[in-house]
Amino acid sequence: MRNYIKTVLLLGILYFLAIIAFAVFTGRNNSEIPGRDEDIIKLNDITGDAASCWNDLNELGRKDYGTRFAVLDTADKVLYTSDAEGKEDLTLASAVKKGYLYSCVTVNDKLQGYVILPGDGHGIWRYIRIRIIAGLVIIGVLLLLSAVLFGRHINKSILIPFNNMKSFAGSIAEGKLDIPLEMDRNNMFGAFTESFDIMREELAESKKREIALQKRERELVASLSHDLKTPITGIKLTCELLDAKLQAMSAAGDAGTVPSSQKETDEIASPSQFMDDVAEKIGNIYKKADQIDVLVSDLFSSAMEELDELKVHCTDESSKVLCDIISRYDDRKLVSSGDIPEVLIHVDVKRLSQVIGNIISNSYKYAGTKIDVSYKLVDDYLEMSLKDHGPGVPEEELNLITNKFYRGKQWVQSKEEGSGLGLYIARMLMEKMDGELLPSCDGHGLKITLMIPLS
Repeated sequence: MRNYIKTVLLLGILYFLAIIAFAVFTGRNNSEIPGRDEDIIKLNDITGDAASCWNDLNELGRKDYGTRFAVLDTADKVLYTSDAEGKEDLTLASAVKKGYLYSCVTVNDKLQGYVILPGDGHGIWRYIRIRIIAGLVIIGVLLLLSAVLFGRHINKSILIPFNNMKSFAGSIAEGKLDIPLEMDRNNMFGAFTESFDIMREELAESKKREIALQKRERELVASLSHDLKTPITGIKLTCELLDAKLQAMSAAGDAGTVPSSQKETDEIASPSQFMDDVAEKIGNIYKKADQIDVLVSDLFSSAMEELDELKVHCTDESSKVLCDIISRYDDRKLVSSGDIPEVLIHVDVKRLSQVIGNIISNSYKYAGTKIDVSYKLVDDYLEMSLKDHGPGVPEEELNLITNKFYRGKQWVQSKEEGSGLGLYIARMLMEKMDGELLPSCDGHGLKITLMIPLS
């Protein structure tokens, strides 16, 4: 804007200097008007002829002087004119005022009148010159005013909004997303301004979501750390107990060792009892290890999904594979399965096992009741429904329980630990297999329906 002002001022100065130069140039030798000498010669001829025929001025009409003229007496009465136009208005005073050429007519050394040549005299030339200069000055002022107004318009509608957007972009780059960009309907960047502010709002929301996600991820790591610590502690305690029993059995088998008390005698069991106890403890170890495996698998799947690296490889499989999957995860024997239609399904068996395992694990953890599994064919899908008989989920939470890190209010208030990833990963895997996971609740437990695509 400063360069624009300097340019306008420079052009204005040059313009007015040109006007001054014009005034000076046209003001010099003001009497020297083109053709002036010729008119003076004609005037002298007419004056001489008028003096010689003063008593009969009509004699002047017999000669062509090549110009208009008039003859007045000393009382400004027009005695003769070559052109009737302007006869009544012509006087010596008006002729002088208008810059007309005039000459005195003397007869016998006595002033009788005047010869006047109407035309472009000094007065008309000065009048035109003044008008030209005044017009140029007015035009210059108007042009200067227009330039100033145009510059102000450009500054207000283009430069200021552009500088605002430039400053706004700098603020965005610095992470200042709480300061809105002021919008002016009269500037040329109105649509861009609105788009920039929408971008700011989106970036602010994105940043909030990112911060919330980071917080939830930290909470997830803390939760998983706690969840992993619990089964690991159980495994360590079980192993310590087995080690103690093994030492006791070893002591009992030593011929030179005699139990010092009835308590030690009670702690030493027969080999068959010991083996049963070991089998039970090994079963506990397996369950704890399985819990760790589920937690780690969920965490790994969530991380891979965020990196867009969690892939599925679907193949055509017999629907009977669902029986094997259920039996693999139904370690409590609570699942009651109906007849499965004999069809070919197009799935990734490994990922489908993860889906069904997460659903059964959730039911064991939060319901702990019998699970009814039913099947039916619906269009191009095999519909598999898994329903428990626990407290269920409130209607307003049904669409939320498959969201990442979400845990229902009842589950949060329960003593069971969880990460909120199980059903999210199950839904995500079903979608990757072109299927669907649909939660529902009829007041008598939670029902998860899997829409498994057919071949």
